[in-house]
Amino acid sequence: MGSSAGAREAGGILTDWRRTMTAVPSAMLDPVNARPAPPTDRTTYGSLWRGVPRELGFLLLTMPIAIVGLSVLQSLFWTGVGTIVIYVGLFILIGAFYTARGFGTLELVRLRWARRPEIARPTWEPRGTPRTFWRVAFGPFVNGHYWLYLLHGILINPIVSIVTWTVTMVWTLMALGGLTDWIWDGFIPHEGQNVHLSHVIVDWAFRTSSTFDPVLGDRILYFILGVVFAATLPFVTRGLTLAHDAIARGLLGAWRSEALQREVADLSASRGAAVAAEDQALRRLERDLHDGPQQRLIRLQMDIAAAERKLADDPDAAAALLAEARQQAGDTLEELRALSRGFAPPLLQDRGLAAAAESLAARSTVPMRVESSLATGERFSPETERNAYYVLAELAANVAKHSGATESRLFLDRTVDPSGAVWLSVWVTDNGTGGAAAVAGHGLSGLAERVRGLRGEFVVDSPAGGPSRIGARLPLS
Repeated sequence: MGSSAGAREAGGILTDWRRTMTAVPSAMLDPVNARPAPPTDRTTYGSLWRGVPRELGFLLLTMPIAIVGLSVLQSLFWTGVGTIVIYVGLFILIGAFYTARGFGTLELVRLRWARRPEIARPTWEPRGTPRTFWRVAFGPFVNGHYWLYLLHGILINPIVSIVTWTVTMVWTLMALGGLTDWIWDGFIPHEGQNVHLSHVIVDWAFRTSSTFDPVLGDRILYFILGVVFAATLPFVTRGLTLAHDAIARGLLGAWRSEALQREVADLSASRGAAVAAEDQALRRLERDLHDGPQQRLIRLQMDIAAAERKLADDPDAAAALLAEARQQAGDTLEELRALSRGFAPPLLQDRGLAAAAESLAARSTVPMRVESSLATGERFSPETERNAYYVLAELAANVAKHSGATESRLFLDRTVDPSGAVWLSVWVTDNGTGGAAAVAGHGLSGLAERVRGLRGEFVVDSPAGGPSRIGARLPLS
């Protein structure tokens, strides 16, 4: 394969993997996104215009949806209140709560379609609690989110929607009417018209009596107004959409206390995963030391003892035993070096992750090529580099032992997702037989636990027949 073709292929794989990893949901980006995510680029007038079609679609549909929601929710709620004495009203009120939740969720979906940052959904049911009929039926009465959704659908959204819809219609029609007045104004009869807006404005501004053609003057005035309204339309639609977004975040979004609860739960899960991963790593290290270097050291001790006994009587046999002991010592040293590479090799500490990955690829028994988007000499925290190297070392070992591949690639990538979070992505691909899975008690499962303990993401994409694509994203911020 030529260098240019290889670069294009690597770039395609890199783009596909970035897209795959970006699509993976993560609880670590921001537990609830209670505030708008930081913009990824600077807002320009052109970018405002690109958002106008979606924002217009959102704003023009807002009032019809709000009026329908008002009619349905008012009917359900007050019917339920009026019939609550005969118990039927309880179930009608339950229907009102769930209907309000549906209209509120529709509002969040529409805001997302209008390219507003994701608003975290509320916690409708407490975590870890069984889903029973009584909890589903009567839970809305004690859940403040249902009452806020009902308030939004019955009162807030209809009032705000009437205002924003009216402003949107007036602004849009003024822009369209002013810009197209010269086309259709000639078909409108002006006989008997005594008052012309252009004359009124000029006479008032200059304190004089105008003598220019009033029809032409009105056309020029309307065109100027059309240009002004059209030029300011992106600011109006963006501002009105932001008003709906702010109201939805206050009434329809998750509370900050829920964010803290989720973060505590995620931290507890991450801590548990980290403890489990470290325990598994220690057990593996103990097993490797027992099965490898410890046995060789016992054999070395026995050979030296035998050589000491034969040193006086049979020097040749003692020399042979000492030579064998020297070989055992060399093999033991190599095994210890191999074990140490899985933790933090000196090259990783001295020159960083990219250089250590190159060294890892060079030692692989399966031909491995490194593709990296990292800047030259780019460094990360020691913990991040150590764990990223550990993941790569384990994946490279799996390729050599189990994949049956003839070619593999190692990728390093630093990305920023739409929420502004920075991630380090490391993964290995191969052309082997595939079928890899994170089965409990096996190597990939241990890697998944380790990555989860770092609040990262571990992805296994290995269909039967290959190719395999396995890697992790580790948070850098």
